Amino acid sequence: MTAENFSALVVNKDDAFTVKVNKLTLEDLPKGEVLIKVSYSGINYKDSLASIPDGKIVTSYPFVPGIDLAGTVVSSEDSRFKIDDEVIATSYEIGVSHFGGFSEYARIPAQWIVPLPKGLSLKEAMVIGTAGFTAALSVQKLEENGIHPEKGKILVTGATGGVGSFAVSILSTLGYQVEASTGKESEHEYLQSLGATTIVNREEVYDGKIKALGKQKWAAAVDSVGGEPLASLLSQIQYGGAVACSGLTAGTQLPTSVFPFILRGVSLLGVDSVYCPMDIRLNIWHRLATDFKPANLNDFIQQEVTLQQLPDVLPILLKGQARGRILVAL
Repeated sequence: MTAENFSALVVNKDDAFTVKVNKLTLEDLPKGEVLIKVSYSGINYKDSLASIPDGKIVTSYPFVPGIDLAGTVVSSEDSRFKIDDEVIATSYEIGVSHFGGFSEYARIPAQWIVPLPKGLSLKEAMVIGTAGFTAALSVQKLEENGIHPEKGKILVTGATGGVGSFAVSILSTLGYQVEASTGKESEHEYLQSLGATTIVNREEVYDGKIKALGKQKWAAAVDSVGGEPLASLLSQIQYGGAVACSGLTAGTQLPTSVFPFILRGVSLLGVDSVYCPMDIRLNIWHRLATDFKPANLNDFIQQEVTLQQLPDVLPILLKGQARGRILVAL
């Protein structure tokens, strides 16, 4: 493999929709100041959506998905990055409208790139990826809104997913009492290994009925589910508590009332990892390499795959079969 002739996963929508590993050249890559030799990527829900014809992520074909990547600078037109620098690139338009990380080489705009912080390897950065970054951003949002371990129990919904798994681990690392919500009985031991003190069946959060106000159970929550379960969760947050919301796997509608907000002072905190400002982004990655860094990063790896295996593995997230992270080694 050379930079003149390298492999990438390409989705195309011509006569038929295809997901194949093809050979590309540097001329095939989009514009950007920094050329990166990719070492690792990871599979996110958006990447799985990009691999199906009606996923509504990709609008222009052919396209290389992969919203995360970490690797080494090969060339740079920006003084902030030099040859052999190790870097991370996630979010913005990467893997959505700009060729992404499922490629042995990627050309990325300099303003989207984060220097690899001391304390993380390239592989560890992609075990964390967008999922871990989103979890860390969620936890920091809770901190900024006055949530600390003495406040009480913190609930994490969708706890076996990428965001949920990292939220459980980060919160536990910081000394919080973490309750993890899941519908997968087989994953209780996994969640306990990440630091969950209690496993909560998801029916305890949402049983099909949404009350205007329910029993006050949790001081705060990290929610990656959205929809009706989030509406039910909001009614069960303690006075002055908060919920950091970053997901929509249960739907985009939020059929709640104003009562949790005006009678209990509950805050609903939106978490956006895509266009998160660079100063905050740099701080979050620093914390992921220091006080937020899980001691058990390898436990998050469900499996490690190659480019050639990606077409068969990408649907796993759409089927709800993911646990933690699927790492892509290039």
